[in-house]
Amino acid sequence: MEKCNMEKLVLCMVLAALSVSAAEGDTWQEFIVYPATDDQQAPDIHGNIVAWQQSVDGDWDIYYADITNPESPLVFDAGDYEDQMNPAVYGKRIVWQDYYYGNWDIFGIDIENPGEIFAVADFNEQQSNPAIYGDIVVWQDDFYGGWDIIAVDISELGNIEEIYVAFFDDDQQFPAIYGNTVVWTNGGEPDFDIYATDITDRSEPLSYLIAGYDANQQAPAVYETTVLWDDDFFGDCDIFGADIYEPARPIEFTISAQSSWQINPDIDGHLLVWQDDRNGNWDIYGYNLSTGKEFQITDNPANQTSPAISGNTVVWQDDRNGNWNIYAVILDGAEVARCLAMPDGDIDGDCKVDFTDFSLMAANWLDCNLEPEQLCRQ
Repeated sequence: MEKCNMEKLVLCMVLAALSVSAAEGDTWQEFIVYPATDDQQAPDIHGNIVAWQQSVDGDWDIYYADITNPESPLVFDAGDYEDQMNPAVYGKRIVWQDYYYGNWDIFGIDIENPGEIFAVADFNEQQSNPAIYGDIVVWQDDFYGGWDIIAVDISELGNIEEIYVAFFDDDQQFPAIYGNTVVWTNGGEPDFDIYATDITDRSEPLSYLIAGYDANQQAPAVYETTVLWDDDFFGDCDIFGADIYEPARPIEFTISAQSSWQINPDIDGHLLVWQDDRNGNWDIYGYNLSTGKEFQITDNPANQTSPAISGNTVVWQDDRNGNWNIYAVILDGAEVARCLAMPDGDIDGDCKVDFTDFSLMAANWLDCNLEPEQLCRQ
């Protein structure tokens, strides 16, 4: 291998690093979060904390892992009494639905105090499908005979404040929350719609319709003013979204409308994910809202379902090993960058040129292999 002369050193460093970066970024490295022969399902993630339900000795328990170091994650068992299912994560808190008292209640844990499990909602009726953002936990509740949406503020566990989010004649189910915006699936007959409530004024939450067509809109997800859902308007399920900056006039847009099924969307920042069966099995696909480009995340011939995303990390449940395990991948490169065009010298694909890019250039400058070859000659 020939080396660059001093006049061509900087150019060689840049181009060589770009070449290496592009080659390495073509395939994202998937990894299993916690290998087990027990089934693992329903993952959620926030930051570096992943939580899921795991079948152990005949019932479901809540497990969670810190994947700051993906090769050696720190794994914990949040509770192993009766069935615990459907965990949701925000910061250092995890909440889930729990059958400890013989009906479904909402419990939680602060992972900085892992021995202290606390009750969020332990009424006599059923509470299920919790979601959490900051100090607010929201769930569906059949206390009044049908499913309604209730939330609580858990900033003071000894003085939990209830917030009555949505109490309509139809069922309200599968809530999601970001900031003061709660979204959910509403109805059942003749179809499901997507509604939202602004809980800024907790005494009088303001509800409004986002998507209410003659089809089923379900499985909502929300980030800032962007709401996503899956929609069977065209006979199969597709992914749609809406900007609700002006709640009375949501601006709807299409994410993916393939002649196959796309369901279970999730969103964080400018990136969103869903499960997709266009290839004959369930794969995970993604979409970059900044660039308007779709990309495929998994292509294993087994099934990958129930994705969740936080930052650039995606988790899902995967049956490639003969049972369901939780897998993850950390996305990087141009496909997931926030900018429309990469600045010259942006090696790590974060839309800025900084010391990290220079370090990558320096680390790879000997691997010149450029065309024309004159750029690499002394």
